[in-house]
Amino acid sequence: MAEPTPEAKLNSGELWNEFCDALKAAGQQVLAEGVPGDALTRAEGYRYLTRLLRLSLEKQIEFSDAQHPQFYSLSHETAKIGNDNPDNFYQNCAVDGRFDYRIRGNRGSVDYLSIETKAGSFAGQGDMAPTGHIELEELAVDADGNFELIVSAREHSGNWLPMTEASDNLLVRQTFKDRASERRAQLSIECLNPARDAVLQPAEFARQLQAVVPFVSGTAGLFHQWMQVFSEHINQLPPNDQGMCLRAGGDPSIYYHNSYWQLAPDEVLVVEFTPPAQCRTWNLQLSNYWMESLDYRYHRVCVNKHNAVAEADGSVRIVIAGNNPGQHYPNWLDTAGHCTGAMLLRYVEAEDKPPIHTRVVKLKELAGGL
Repeated sequence: MAEPTPEAKLNSGELWNEFCDALKAAGQQVLAEGVPGDALTRAEGYRYLTRLLRLSLEKQIEFSDAQHPQFYSLSHETAKIGNDNPDNFYQNCAVDGRFDYRIRGNRGSVDYLSIETKAGSFAGQGDMAPTGHIELEELAVDADGNFELIVSAREHSGNWLPMTEASDNLLVRQTFKDRASERRAQLSIECLNPARDAVLQPAEFARQLQAVVPFVSGTAGLFHQWMQVFSEHINQLPPNDQGMCLRAGGDPSIYYHNSYWQLAPDEVLVVEFTPPAQCRTWNLQLSNYWMESLDYRYHRVCVNKHNAVAEADGSVRIVIAGNNPGQHYPNWLDTAGHCTGAMLLRYVEAEDKPPIHTRVVKLKELAGGL
């Protein structure tokens, strides 16, 4: 007997039951080998799954129509993926490389903006292969900051963002010097040659529902694997495998140092480096074990080129601790009640990548001076 189609399983209720069973099984990610067993990490793990579910429902269902696209966000203040940058505003959009698109925008006052086309997602722990990239400086913008950008697999004159026929999503990064004082770019998008109206198709919805939980479990599983890799250099910040970062949706203009931090209550992590002479910006951020940035609404969990206090020789010393070490250490990052998690230092458009030195010291040692 032939396997029922997804649409038939949706009509019978079987597909909904499969969805619920798969979501239940995704909870095993929180109990996977290597995950810290403390109560906070477990609680954040289950919250992470609820957040991923929320994001996946938007990605796979609400904003999945590539012929009638809209921008939405897969990382923001209350739902986060893969060491999301607290200095960033992220936008995503479903596209289809067989169609052509026009983005209309105003650049705002944001310091850095990149728009990329991608192929793939984290469902099944797959890759987000880069298929096109453009930055603000490459766009022709009028005196009021307005621009139009064509997105297509066919080459186009003027502002053009390439795709391939395999491209299926856009990723926009807007990076702030100071999030509170800058005005982000405003973007809208339209498909120039849609082939149908925006009407719910039962068979298509069935396929969309089937894709929701694989994104949840695939994303959680991928970054758990990353943390197991990073556990080989706890409290250090060596360069990442840059190809791995690009395959997971990283920006080719960014150089990544992902790692794992772990501190006892009386310990602090000191990070010291001399920033590149030529570098648009850099920042160091703290995340939890699930690679969600710590809550930057209420805690200082990120320091960047524009707000860091440098030493006399131009170097920067950052102190990571659960308590404020005092005025002599202005570049303090707050662990916000955590004892372990991920961290990331990124250089944007840097000509060189200086080494980063780290050491763990006792909190009482700070009082005596480093």
